[in-house]
Amino acid sequence: MNHYASHWIDDWCQDNGWTDWFIARSVYWGFPPHGVMPMPIPSKAMRAIKAKQGLCFEEKVWCMAAVSSAIASALFSYLSSCPMPLVGAFAFCAVVTARLENEAF
Repeated sequence: MNHYASHWIDDWCQDNGWTDWFIARSVYWGFPPHGVMPMPIPSKAMRAIKAKQGLCFEEKVWCMAAVSSAIASALFSYLSSCPMPLVGAFAFCAVVTARLENEAF
């Protein structure tokens, strides 16, 4: 899951003089000012971007899907007197939560 919108990274790179950023193995790289070799974008900068911007669109969609599945499964479990919809929603929400974790920091 992509935790950052590309325009957030573009804006940071333009403000700080970094050029030609790219993603490799979930790490954002770019050329620092007057640099000839790409370097990872500093983790402090990435944390600051995330703190300022919050959730990106993709993360918001997955959060809404998790909440919707939990509500729908609670309703189906109540109507069918069966806990299996709740078990399925729990599994789905666990996967979404794990994917929302930002493992790079």
